[in-house]
Amino acid sequence: MRCRTTALIIGLIMLCILNMPLHADAFTVLCYHDVAESINDQTGDVISADRLIQHFNWLKANGYQVIGIDDLLAAQHGGRPLPDHAVLLTFDDGYVSFYDRVFPLLQAFQYPAVLALVGSWLDAPPEAQVVYGDRPVPRSNFMSWEQLGKVLASGLVEIASHSYGLHRGILANPQGNLEPALTSRRYDPVSDRYEDDATQIMRIRKDLVRNSDLLERRLGLRPRVMVWPFGRYNQPAMNAARELGMPVAMTLESGANSLEHLDRIQRFLVAGNQKLEDLVWELRHPDRVDPRRVVQVDLDYIYDTDQDQQRRNLDQLLDRIKSLHINTVFLQAFADPDGDGTADALYFPNRYLPIRADLFNRVAWQLKTRAGVNVFAWLPVLGFNLGTPDMMVQQASGFEDDNAYRRLSPFHPQARQIILDIYEDLARYADFEGLLFHDDAYLTDAEDANPAALAWYLEKWQMPGDLAVLRGDPIMNKRWTQAKTRALSNWTDDLAKRVRIWRPTIKTARNLFAETILDPTSEAWYAQTLDETLAHNDYAALLAMPNLEQASDGEIWLRTLVERVKSQPGALAKTIFELQTVDWRQRNRAIPSATLADQMLLLQRLGAVNYGYYPDNFIANQPDTNELHRVMSLQTYPYRP
Repeated sequence: MRCRTTALIIGLIMLCILNMPLHADAFTVLCYHDVAESINDQTGDVISADRLIQHFNWLKANGYQVIGIDDLLAAQHGGRPLPDHAVLLTFDDGYVSFYDRVFPLLQAFQYPAVLALVGSWLDAPPEAQVVYGDRPVPRSNFMSWEQLGKVLASGLVEIASHSYGLHRGILANPQGNLEPALTSRRYDPVSDRYEDDATQIMRIRKDLVRNSDLLERRLGLRPRVMVWPFGRYNQPAMNAARELGMPVAMTLESGANSLEHLDRIQRFLVAGNQKLEDLVWELRHPDRVDPRRVVQVDLDYIYDTDQDQQRRNLDQLLDRIKSLHINTVFLQAFADPDGDGTADALYFPNRYLPIRADLFNRVAWQLKTRAGVNVFAWLPVLGFNLGTPDMMVQQASGFEDDNAYRRLSPFHPQARQIILDIYEDLARYADFEGLLFHDDAYLTDAEDANPAALAWYLEKWQMPGDLAVLRGDPIMNKRWTQAKTRALSNWTDDLAKRVRIWRPTIKTARNLFAETILDPTSEAWYAQTLDETLAHNDYAALLAMPNLEQASDGEIWLRTLVERVKSQPGALAKTIFELQTVDWRQRNRAIPSATLADQMLLLQRLGAVNYGYYPDNFIANQPDTNELHRVMSLQTYPYRP
């Protein structure tokens, strides 16, 4: 009897454990803007009052608990844990509609909310015009100080800083693009120079101080929440906000949150007059990720010494990408006119290599704003032509390979510093969403014999600093191979970390050779594996190119490749299959667009989630967009609301 009772108790305990919330500290944040009495469904970031009431009613009826900043901070510091289905409501910009339409609803539902205020708009005289985005609007569109005092006195509204004057664009490149003031380097066309680190950081800090001072003077409080304009921020700005008493900061990235990261809270942007069913779908799929549909673009094809022709090239690319309805472009950030895979110059300001043209930021911004895609900056990991033989990857005696990429050694301290600086310069001067690490991130079974590498093996890995010994003993050779694989992965981590100083939200993808999937022994030839790549990156960009690999049957080869990826749990969702549009082994013969479309359909049938192609000849419409639209367009993606 005692055994049965004990078993019953254990069973009940296990049942309770299994039914506990998986993330007791999880919460979701909704971001609203303006609220109108009635509108059509296509109006900007404005929601109708009726639809907002629908949202509030649904939250209450379905067990969602609306929380405030006090709840977050208390839970973070060990106080009362957050309730299940916790939701935080935020309203940006301080529209007068918040006072007229939102505030009465908050009182009726007893919902707390965060109200983010832009000081320069509030500081203007009542009859003035303020610059909102790129157009003037009446100051009366925004709340008065008297109205702000009343909502603050209710105890329901947390006043947050939305900056004093950073909710706008500034000149960010020679071509005249206006980009977010907080994260962009101000470009001066007179001196043809960008502001430096110290100037940008001081500009941001002064702005945040000015807004906090204003809110304290007019409302009697200093904000403890920072809501980044356009959701954009960088590490120096985060540091400044924290030092100024704002430990809570909010972005416009989508996803669920935990108490661990209150300094970068993600928010679902309620887009326009969002239907209730769409909001419900978002709330029930907080971490959903759309499949990647990718086109990899050579910036060398856009560049032209004739500026008019360069503009026409860019327009042609933008029209093409927009017509495909994809979501990602891998954009070349380095110049490689001889096609050897090594960077001879760069398309952004930097400290070490020639600037072929200050073009990357311009094209990336246009792709983002006009074609609606995420841009991954495509850069070599080691392949930079600095004219420094002593820093290069070296091969063991008797193993010279003229076809190998010319690469800097990842073990040479000066080479490492230079590459880190190049990556940071990219992040300083360009706006982008991700990094694509080029396919030069490999080391063969006869590399690296650079003296700095030999010293590294001896000092850091306690292995012989002699390639003959490392290659001659099978056990030692395996240890050496695995150590090189880890070293390259750690190196790309270091590069991403340097970029994230200025672009904290970037995703990373790394090119991977198909042979590393199809033949496990090939790690010795490349120092690459799929599991190591996925452990260190958001995506593996797999070179799924049957013609390049001289496959006798392309369909069988692709089937085998997908099945091998599928055999690793979770790998399929994080692998981007990159198909080829040119057969380089057949004098650069164009692969028929119908063949490419059939390969994409095959990938879909096999369960592949993400795919794309390289290269893109937008000038000759190769591959044909009409042929590819049906298999690449996210308009056909069936799981979106």
